[in-house]
Amino acid sequence: MKKLISAEKAASLIDDDACVTVSSASGLNCPDAVLSALGKRYKDEAKPRNLTLVHPIAAGDMYGIDGIEHLAQSGLLKKVIAGSLPSGPSSLPMPTIWKMIVEDQIAGYNVPSGVLFDLHKDAAAKRPGVLTKVGLDTFADPERQGCAMNALAEAEPIVSRIEFSNQSWLHFHPLIPDIAIIRATTADERGNLSFEHEGGLLGTVDQALAVRNNGGIVIAQVKRVTKAGTIKPHHVHVPCNLVDYVVVAPEQMQTTMVQYDPAISGEIFHPESAFELAPWGTEKLIARRAAMQLQKGMTANLGFGISANVPRILLEEGMDGEVTWVIEQGAVGGMPLLGFAFGCSANADAIVPASTQFTYFQGGGFDIALLSFLQIDRYGNVNVSKLPGKPYLTAGCGGFVDITTHARKLVFSGYFKAGAKQHIQDGQLVITQEGKTSKFVNDADHVTFSGRMAIERGQDVTYVTERCVMKLTSDGLMVTEIAPGIDLESDILDQAEFKLIVSDDLKMMDPRLFHECQMGMTLTEVQHGR
Repeated sequence: MKKLISAEKAASLIDDDACVTVSSASGLNCPDAVLSALGKRYKDEAKPRNLTLVHPIAAGDMYGIDGIEHLAQSGLLKKVIAGSLPSGPSSLPMPTIWKMIVEDQIAGYNVPSGVLFDLHKDAAAKRPGVLTKVGLDTFADPERQGCAMNALAEAEPIVSRIEFSNQSWLHFHPLIPDIAIIRATTADERGNLSFEHEGGLLGTVDQALAVRNNGGIVIAQVKRVTKAGTIKPHHVHVPCNLVDYVVVAPEQMQTTMVQYDPAISGEIFHPESAFELAPWGTEKLIARRAAMQLQKGMTANLGFGISANVPRILLEEGMDGEVTWVIEQGAVGGMPLLGFAFGCSANADAIVPASTQFTYFQGGGFDIALLSFLQIDRYGNVNVSKLPGKPYLTAGCGGFVDITTHARKLVFSGYFKAGAKQHIQDGQLVITQEGKTSKFVNDADHVTFSGRMAIERGQDVTYVTERCVMKLTSDGLMVTEIAPGIDLESDILDQAEFKLIVSDDLKMMDPRLFHECQMGMTLTEVQHGR
């Protein structure tokens, strides 16, 4: 097979100053063997130098698939343009790549994942960058940080705010990659790629096209090689004319902490009994209240964190399949996985390219987004992308900005204060020790979602916590429901840094939420069509 080379040979093909685009979503589809060989080459030869690394979703994780961490070496990297970066709990040390960004050793940019996929499409078609509404009045807007994560990035802007056709737009400057490092399951002898053991297709085609059409090199890491002509044409997702070289890595993991689960790649379907239900506690309470925002027949985007438990709430209530989940990595339907394997779904109806999924999200074609929050401020802005002190506790924006820009209905879920000790007892929420860190702050450290733009666009925005439910209004955040056992003044109003409005029709949260037994939840039928 002429295209078959070693990982070491693949690493030797990358020159100084190259722009390298990597297809990965944390551990999912990460071409770790090639990235490891590239890191080793630099240690041995001090080559290549000054690379620009692009990855629309995080390359690698903090649980054994190092990904970008292989390349976090002084002199090897000049710039990182990422939808997200490896993240994990505070009990683990900060990844080196985060240290390099925080310490201004390399320029770091956090760009919405869907925009990064769009930039690859535009590079392939030789168009002048991306013109979009995605990111207006968020940290991606040059009137805030312009995607810059540090001073080096601020000195080299990659996005401008412009007026076009009497409207404000963001123009993301052209991005031309020289090298694509992608991953699949199988390559035939001609270099056709199939993905039968993968939990996602991600942006492999768009990244390969961007490089191919600009005279670069496409390197594919695969698990195995088969005879030419034995992969059926409809099963080929990246054709041979877009692939220059193939590297075989038989032990590549399917995703974070998963060697291989055929249900993730849709080869078998797990029975419902195989999925663990959410354990009883305040997190389940929040997920239950978020689930009550759903209607039967909805298509719902699901975000990392507390919201990821909502499908398990419906499963427990006997309503699995009544809502179709859509995940940014490409899964449609099924049961989204939890923890740092989030991004894959077992028993999916379909797995579409992530870039296609983001077109769907950016245009607001779905019914509702169930997402999480780190901070909410007086304007209704939401921060999920930056935590001062330990930035790696959040991966960055990922697809959050793409998803929220034109979503019709948004539900943000999280705890009212960080670090509070509380429990549910006799149908009431009991706070035994107040949290030290406010999550409802005057000004968010990072604006990942703009409350002002939401009001302007007429979006329906709800904030769900264990203590209360709030709605975004043109006058601010309004408390509409309160938990039993909670004092409105001392436990809610006094614990926010800004003034919350209280509804004239303040209600008690549904008492069924506060009991461990099944709720007997039902969903009304969604009415589609305009």
